[in-house]
Amino acid sequence: MKPYRVLLYYIYSPIENPEQYREEHHLLCLQLNLLGRIIVAPEGLNGTVSGLSADCDAYMATLQADPRFAGVEFKIDESDKHTFQKLHVRVKNEIVHSEFPVDPLKQTGIYVEPDEFKNLKNDPDVVLVDMRSNYEHSVGKFKGAITFDMENLRELPEHIQEIEHLKGSNKKIITYCTGGIKCEKASAYLISQGFDNVYQLHGGIIKYGIEAGGEDFDGECYVFDNRVTVPVNHVNPTVVSTCLRCGTSTSRMVNCASPACNNHFTLCEACGAAHQGTCTDACKEDPNLRAYDGTGYYGKETLTYSPLQGFKSRQGQPLTISLE
Repeated sequence: MKPYRVLLYYIYSPIENPEQYREEHHLLCLQLNLLGRIIVAPEGLNGTVSGLSADCDAYMATLQADPRFAGVEFKIDESDKHTFQKLHVRVKNEIVHSEFPVDPLKQTGIYVEPDEFKNLKNDPDVVLVDMRSNYEHSVGKFKGAITFDMENLRELPEHIQEIEHLKGSNKKIITYCTGGIKCEKASAYLISQGFDNVYQLHGGIIKYGIEAGGEDFDGECYVFDNRVTVPVNHVNPTVVSTCLRCGTSTSRMVNCASPACNNHFTLCEACGAAHQGTCTDACKEDPNLRAYDGTGYYGKETLTYSPLQGFKSRQGQPLTISLE
């Protein structure tokens, strides 16, 4: 068993004073030496963090002991080390930015649990709809799923006509995403636009991989931490993405070493070394080219970073928290 855990979670549950709770949550993460990204909003929480196993256990227990978050579900993975470099706890208007006039607490797609999804996914009367961004489904998706060429969930209304033919078809529409959070609003939006028989994969791709083996998910699942992609199919795994430089099969996602480009793309190890982590020859000539270390991950400068940043800063109060 690896010493670190990676937690992925969300919950729609009203938070009356998001700013105050952000401070409390930031302190909790500091005390447990967790790193990651947490969004606090009036509608709930959305987070992914990494830490030592015992610290993650304490974190989960603390959240579930809060009546507001008693129903939160965690997707748990193992790691050899932290999968984040920093800790960010921020207040935003939504826990997933959509701007859709919907409320998942009032209406959303019917949950399909992983084992049920496994039995339904190949049914001819079922249509799978991927609600993730284009760069996410480029490295992995379910067989036969409909995908949209969108950069974020806010663009979904621009692509709704691509599935307009499903209205009145009596087909069961099952939406899916990484951990389930996007589908809460995406499925609600489809219902608001007149679609019937709208469902969602509960817990997303990650939960399906953990609980049902990930069968028929082609490629790897894109995640928003230093790992970039993770394998979820332990039954019939395949690679669906190819190296932008040479066309060979690879699931390695990197950022272009040219800071002016910073394109997110697939690059095999051989081409990474040969082309210094760049996506084009023009990028290779960038005078500010970043050193390619084989990962293709270029975090922001961390030498002056402290996890205390942001804690009580807006209130102007002194930082007196001890991390010992």
